[in-house]
Amino acid sequence: MRIYRGFHHPQLASACALTIGNFDGVHRGHQAMLALLNSEARHRGVPSCVMTFEPHPRDFFAQRLNKPEMAPPRIATLRDKLAELDACGIDQCVVMPFNAWLSNLSPDDFVEKVLVQGLGTRYILVGDDFCYGAKRAGDYASLSRSGQQLGFEVARMNSYEVADPSQAHASVRVSSSAVREALAQGRMADAAQLLGRPYAISGHVVHGRKLGRELNCRTLNLRFTHWKPAASGIFVVQVHGLTDQALPGVANLGIRPSLDPNDVNGGQVLLETHCLDWPDSLGLDGGYGKLIRVELLHKLHDELKYDSLEALQQGIAQDCMDARQWFEKI
Repeated sequence: MRIYRGFHHPQLASACALTIGNFDGVHRGHQAMLALLNSEARHRGVPSCVMTFEPHPRDFFAQRLNKPEMAPPRIATLRDKLAELDACGIDQCVVMPFNAWLSNLSPDDFVEKVLVQGLGTRYILVGDDFCYGAKRAGDYASLSRSGQQLGFEVARMNSYEVADPSQAHASVRVSSSAVREALAQGRMADAAQLLGRPYAISGHVVHGRKLGRELNCRTLNLRFTHWKPAASGIFVVQVHGLTDQALPGVANLGIRPSLDPNDVNGGQVLLETHCLDWPDSLGLDGGYGKLIRVELLHKLHDELKYDSLEALQQGIAQDCMDARQWFEKI
């Protein structure tokens, strides 16, 4: 998949079949839409294209209005979103910086300047709640009218539903909001059903303050690049990318309230993962710089603040014991 920042690139295809959205999590509803987009693109002989936004539009307005509560919890980092779009077979992705210029474009200008002149859109597929342009003034009806005038096709995909695990013979609409709710409540199996895969975070292992060595619990640290993750707490996990096989572990996703906020990663959201059985072949520093993927399989509890390093060490030991017991039951 080719990735472009904005649409002013000579390498961009002169025509495309397009869909637009934040695609946070790339859940099963997104996947169904992307499969349809790929099919329509092949029929027309043009590449499939996803336009997404960074930052999330609600992040932009939350910062502008100084209302952080407006920003939605983030399911996936940009890295993971792009990786999932690539796995869905998308040909090119345009990451639009959501800024003042874009937020002030009228619906007509957005269509003409971005979709037609910028991307050469021949076909566009949107969701049933799609809105666009300044103040979200454009909708499916106005987009259809623009398509008739400017020569591109417009299609709309209805909501995607799956069986509701909490109610027999009931279904639930798949959405990023539903995934966020499941993650916030620690319902990892429900989140996996909505995503079509276990919830995971990937990245390169970075250095920390090496406290894990003092606690006899070395960790693999990944930065979660958004300040408001959809999930937080202590999890049973599997680590991919260190060896040929997945390694069981336990992880803390959050801000580590028991530690000094002035440490090397202070104030940043980290996923700190301890492998229950560290491979001898990696040596003490063998994890640094590796690109790994950590699947969060089961939530043990929320983050806890311990009064001492001894209490923290005891808490970690208990989490490791609980994680081993969980793996024994599956």
